[in-house]
Amino acid sequence: MLTAAARLFAVQGSWNYERLQGIGAAVAIEPLLRDLPGGVGGEAYRSAMRRAAEFFNTHPYLAGLALGAVARAEHTGVAGKQIERLRSILKGPLGSVGDRLVWVGALPIASALGVSLVALGRPLVGVLVFLGAFNAVHLGIRFWGLGTGWRLGVSVARALSTPAFHFGMKYAGPIAALAVGFALPLVAVWLTAGFALNAKIGVAGVVVVGAILARWIVPRLGAARFGLGAIVLTLLGGAIWP
Repeated sequence: MLTAAARLFAVQGSWNYERLQGIGAAVAIEPLLRDLPGGVGGEAYRSAMRRAAEFFNTHPYLAGLALGAVARAEHTGVAGKQIERLRSILKGPLGSVGDRLVWVGALPIASALGVSLVALGRPLVGVLVFLGAFNAVHLGIRFWGLGTGWRLGVSVARALSTPAFHFGMKYAGPIAALAVGFALPLVAVWLTAGFALNAKIGVAGVVVVGAILARWIVPRLGAARFGLGAIVLTLLGGAIWP
């Protein structure tokens, strides 16, 4: 189990356009399949590994929940077609849940806590709080997912109906918005501490215009292109500013 958990950190290490995470998923699950009937040379092991290496893609932190369930299903003699359906059914919901819990919730919350402490004059504490908070969630989800999937097998969907998951799905986004809303004015005051009043008013105006443009342009251009464009314009403005 520990070997499989360690390999989960590289589940995207062999990512490709044909199978996405499939090869990485097979590498991660392989230690859990070694003691299938016949051992590593047996037909059960070879068939399980073939299935494990097929197309697969989900949130990397919750991949262990699906892989643990698949490994348990292989050990309990579930039919191959049913195992393939289990993999296919799990990847979408786990990807959505992982995005909402981690990218929408845990990462913004940890980032807001970290930058708030930096703005308050505690840079080292801010870095440590960010790393500690985010990795507590990240590592907890990884290890919990693999163990829970192994324990529940084909009944793994029950794990997504627990009160903790419902709470996270409902409140992760609002808590993150609150944390970022608290951090933004602190960071703004910190970054503009040496500015004259007219410069601070100018910065506020740029922020307002940027927010309006983002609201209008991002749906058409995309967040990544808008962000890159804003960075380029910022660098150009800094280069030509007297």
